[in-house]
Amino acid sequence: MSAVIDEKPTTAPVSDLVNTYVGRVRSGDMGALPSVLALVILSCVFWAARPVFMSEANFANLFTQGAAIAVIAMGLIFVLLLGEIDLSAGFTSGVCAAVLAVLLTDRGWPWYVAVVASLLTGVVIGLIIGAIVVKIGIPSFVVTLAAFLALQGVALKIMDNGRNISIRDDTILAIANKNVPPLLGWLMYLVLIAGFAFLQYRKLRARNKLGLTGETAPVIVARIVAVAVVLGIAVLVLNGERSRNPELHSLKGMPIVVPLIAVLLLLWTFVLNRTSFGRHIYAVGGNAEAARRAGITVDRVKILAFVLCSTMAAVGGLVAASRANSVDPNTGGSSVLLLAVGAAVIGGTSLFGGRGRMLDAVLGAAVVAVIDNGMGLMGYSAGTKFVVTGFVLLLAAGVDALSRKRTLLRR
Repeated sequence: MSAVIDEKPTTAPVSDLVNTYVGRVRSGDMGALPSVLALVILSCVFWAARPVFMSEANFANLFTQGAAIAVIAMGLIFVLLLGEIDLSAGFTSGVCAAVLAVLLTDRGWPWYVAVVASLLTGVVIGLIIGAIVVKIGIPSFVVTLAAFLALQGVALKIMDNGRNISIRDDTILAIANKNVPPLLGWLMYLVLIAGFAFLQYRKLRARNKLGLTGETAPVIVARIVAVAVVLGIAVLVLNGERSRNPELHSLKGMPIVVPLIAVLLLLWTFVLNRTSFGRHIYAVGGNAEAARRAGITVDRVKILAFVLCSTMAAVGGLVAASRANSVDPNTGGSSVLLLAVGAAVIGGTSLFGGRGRMLDAVLGAAVVAVIDNGMGLMGYSAGTKFVVTGFVLLLAAGVDALSRKRTLLRR
């Protein structure tokens, strides 16, 4: 007599997935939804007010304008996931950019040696900050505030108390000022979409093998198509002619900084989602004591997070130096740190630790760049830009706080 075994479906209906997502949003777990909505709404408003906002030239300018902020914000994600803060990231980028400029211009070192020295400077700064926070026990706010002040002095010393150092190396200048050939841009696009589709398929297959309820194939296909369409439109626009006089000088292709940010985004997303270190970051940020009892070396995780933060700040300094064609004592100063932290929070990373994604840095930086660029085209002053950006940041932080409050109430 054969027994009838009821097999549970390994995929959930689309309606169930939609209801689940709506439930998450109602409970306060909005993820990247606020930043995406802000990006769409702001873009539509500025496009309606100034049609030039969506021109090919300005669209490309948005990427270079927000690139340094996005890169520094990526590093801050590691620290914010732990519930810590690094107030020195802005001037860390400035010091590392100063090291690069001195070695390139004054010492005549090859660009690759100068870049390595600059990145190592960021590693050392992060190692010192992390060791003080972890081994001595001084709060990260105090340690990084002290570093914020000290690194301003270090930058002044490196640049002889205020000297502006020009960057003349073609390779460094190309990062934010040159473009990828259109054909190569399309090839990168195809490789990226193929890789994304493969990962989505692999994830679905793995969950099905384990008998876990997951997304249906149509949902995954829809996601792949949506990503392909959005990125395809971006590549198409960037590959358009942006020069006012193409007969004399053609200007086509995505800025080189775009694939650079894409590579960093993929790398650190893989680290956070697919490695034990990434899982330890989330565990320590969620509950450090529970992570310690589970056998995680909490001190090492925190120190590495600060090292990665300062290293990414160094990369951000390279991008900023490339865009400005020079380095001065204000590089990494002014509002750079505040905008980088704001970008991470606006993108959806929690200030309380334990929740966030590397994509949040890019989305948040895009919102910041759109506000700065769009309001600049409309003729608003810098003061008005800061007020609007501050309001958006406060709104994002409020969503984060309400989400955390609702989560605690459900427990």
